[in-house]
Amino acid sequence: MHNKQAMTRRRALTICAGVGAAAALGLPRGHAKMPEMEWRGQALGGQARITIRHADEAVARRVVGFCVGEIERLERIFSLYRSDSEILHLNRGGRLDGPSHDFRLLLGEAQRYGNLSGGAFDVTVQPLWRLYSSHFAARPEPSEGPGRKEIEQARSLVDYRGIDLDNGRAVLAHRNMEVTLNGMAQGYITDRIADMLRDAGMTDVLVDMGEIRVLDGGTWKVGVQDPRQPGRTIRELSVGGGAVATSAGMGSKFDGAGRFHHLFDPAAGVSADNCLSATAIARTAMEADALATALAVSPVEEAKNLVRAFRGQRAIIVMADGGIEEIEA
Repeated sequence: MHNKQAMTRRRALTICAGVGAAAALGLPRGHAKMPEMEWRGQALGGQARITIRHADEAVARRVVGFCVGEIERLERIFSLYRSDSEILHLNRGGRLDGPSHDFRLLLGEAQRYGNLSGGAFDVTVQPLWRLYSSHFAARPEPSEGPGRKEIEQARSLVDYRGIDLDNGRAVLAHRNMEVTLNGMAQGYITDRIADMLRDAGMTDVLVDMGEIRVLDGGTWKVGVQDPRQPGRTIRELSVGGGAVATSAGMGSKFDGAGRFHHLFDPAAGVSADNCLSATAIARTAMEADALATALAVSPVEEAKNLVRAFRGQRAIIVMADGGIEEIEA
């Protein structure tokens, strides 16, 4: 994923997660008089927000300044549209010597999530994204998508088990194999910023870096929207500590109708059509992020096992016919 198209996708996901999973933010009783400070900016090419309720706004803003520096540092590791990022160095050459602790950690977690999901969560789907992106960029008119031979060629490069993290390096098993961490990096950054704020003494905090994380000191309203009708809330959650993430194919479409989108079934090499959206509630934003992705590309009958495996608490799945499946851990 590169530059303009990568940023378009991130905005779509941010809108889907921000509007679709956190549209209705309200103050609970008892917090009406607490000053609220909000920072808005960018993280991994998408809109980001930090909202803090704290008695001293100057202190809150100073702490947020350190958080912004941390976001920039992590972007230099995970960004697919920064030429100097670690992930692009790995994708270009198939090998990265001395990867940072954060990068090694996420690649290791990506493999664990791949195992937990039976391969549904696979961070090596980037060749499929590149194939579909190139195909539809060259064919703006309605298209049936890439041919089967092209899909199989790209799919042959998809296998999270082909990431080697031994000997202090990261190595990809095949030439032209590529990694994307967009199904978990934004959650990781969200958690990192939330943890920094907690360590600085902030307790009533909402962090939205594409996924939502709330600290234990306050309760925030999170509205889950209908993917077919943006602006229509289908569920309202009270989050008093924990994280929420949504994955939806309509958030990043290759074609106007949305038949082809960025949520790929790694085994088939095509856009998953099991549901319209999957929302996950979990302890951390990275867990919720990865779980939502796995749920979006898996049959609904596997949802309960996935929620348990990913240490999730709850899932809300909007099916293709508009029906809603709710799963409790």
